Amino acid sequence: MTESFCPETSDQAVQFVAWAAAEQVPIEVCGRGSKRALGRPVQASYTLDLSGLSGITMYEPEELVLAAGTGTPLAEIDAALREYNQALAFEPPDLGPLLGSAADAGTLGGAIACNLAGPRRIASGAARDHFLGFHGVSGRGEAFKSGGRTVKNVTGYDLCKLMAGSYGTLAAMTDMTMKIMPAAEATRTVALAGLDTAAAVRALTRGLQSAYAVSGAAYLPADVAASSEVDSVRAAGTGLALLRVEGPPASVVHRAGKIADALRDMAAPEIIEDSASLALWREIRDVAPFVGETGRAVWRLSVPPADGPATAERIAAAVADARFFMDWGGGLLWVSVPEGTDACHAAVRGALPAAGGHATLIRAGGGVRAHVPVFQPAEPGVAALTRRLKANFDPHGILNPGRMEGGA
Repeated sequence: MTESFCPETSDQAVQFVAWAAAEQVPIEVCGRGSKRALGRPVQASYTLDLSGLSGITMYEPEELVLAAGTGTPLAEIDAALREYNQALAFEPPDLGPLLGSAADAGTLGGAIACNLAGPRRIASGAARDHFLGFHGVSGRGEAFKSGGRTVKNVTGYDLCKLMAGSYGTLAAMTDMTMKIMPAAEATRTVALAGLDTAAAVRALTRGLQSAYAVSGAAYLPADVAASSEVDSVRAAGTGLALLRVEGPPASVVHRAGKIADALRDMAAPEIIEDSASLALWREIRDVAPFVGETGRAVWRLSVPPADGPATAERIAAAVADARFFMDWGGGLLWVSVPEGTDACHAAVRGALPAAGGHATLIRAGGGVRAHVPVFQPAEPGVAALTRRLKANFDPHGILNPGRMEGGA
């Protein structure tokens, strides 16, 4: 059983990591634990629990900027932003239920450390694109900071881009500053039923290439659509191509109508309105169709959108019981397969297109994640660069050892 240390101040966090660096003691860095099952099992005897570094420390709605401790729950941040009709534009998903923990338990630090973004990524960018600055402590036990309160700053290297997606293996961040955006006043989703996967992606591509500012583009096969909690989707009983528009009410109504008219030659469109549209995209964002499954692993594949249908076909041919749905216009595939002893990793990664792509094992038991490469194996040059970065930030390998690759 690991021993846990929960600092109440950033100075205490620095002191703990400095001790661990001096003693070369490996530590697990985590917030509230909602993503502890994401990545490889960490090999450490001590835990640095950052959940005590919680709370919004600065919020200037007029300047569209917010700062908070890394252990601040996203639910708390969302509640504060809603008072001013603002939001985190990258739409961070709540993967807690998918990974077997509670809903609404995710923290700001976890979302940034894992670089998690939802369906709106195609329009607003990834989590790292909204990450302005942070304070943290490296594996050397040295406190440092990067970035500032504006997108354009000249405070040195853009370490925010490096920390986002590093899964706590380079530094323990104690607080961070985020860019925020006005929240959408209204939303509509144009749904097209009866299209196969390839036709659905063509419809999504046409919508994304239109002038109507689509902020979500997904495809739900019939079995996934049937499991939706949204009545209008569940009743359709067939696969659905979905295109979302957001913004001022009059603009949303106009743009949704124009998209429906432009795609009417492919299928009869249905327009899903505000509350149902919000619920539908929340399910897509949180990978709700695969929550509660037993004995099944979940993969996240990123591929060129045009290659999405063929990738799904190759997986279906290799794994008889595979299920999938698509986001990001066909560029993101969520795939559920029998877990077995290896989560079908050879079949899944073997289905990636020659044009490029990567597959990440999002959900599986600890035993599977310990011996199957969770993250897409890097090319030799990238792997060498990653090792050099790790050696510079964490020369003794004390921060989340084993989280991203084998070996302490």
